[in-house]
Amino acid sequence: MRHQRTNRKLGMKTAHRLSMLRNMATSLVIHERLRTTETRAKEVRRVVEKMITLGKQGDLAARRRAARVIRGNAAVQKLFGEIAPRYTERAGGYTRMIKIGHRNGDNAPMVIIELVESELPKRQKRKKKPEQAAAPAAAAPKAEEAVEEKAEATAASDEPAAEEAAPAPEGEEAK
Repeated sequence: MRHQRTNRKLGMKTAHRLSMLRNMATSLVIHERLRTTETRAKEVRRVVEKMITLGKQGDLAARRRAARVIRGNAAVQKLFGEIAPRYTERAGGYTRMIKIGHRNGDNAPMVIIELVESELPKRQKRKKKPEQAAAPAAAAPKAEEAVEEKAEATAASDEPAAEEAAPAPEGEEAK
């Protein structure tokens, strides 16, 4: 029985699964975006969020613990230097998964997993000013003038076409 077992086996042996998760976590740190299956994304999310939490600690011990999982010095430096400082105010939830449909070959659900931008612009409620409320009424006469100008322009362009069509040869009548 699998009581209290939290990780997914993903149909592979332990060493292969851990190696794949390390590689995917490294790729996510370097590229900040991955396209993979939903179950793999859920597993790699657990690993990456722990690594970002280690990056927020920033001490030597945390750097060494992250280096056990993240492969390559450049990826570890990016994690501690660029990525972790983005999330200093954020308590968790550093990744987002966007469903993109199913894969053609085996119909596996595919997702894009990416790092969340920490500094999202705050939404501000727009207040209606009295000037803005009066603006649509002032715009109405301008719109009517524009319609009249267009009508005049089309009428002027139709006149030469009417003249060309009016003179018909005397021998040929409309059939």
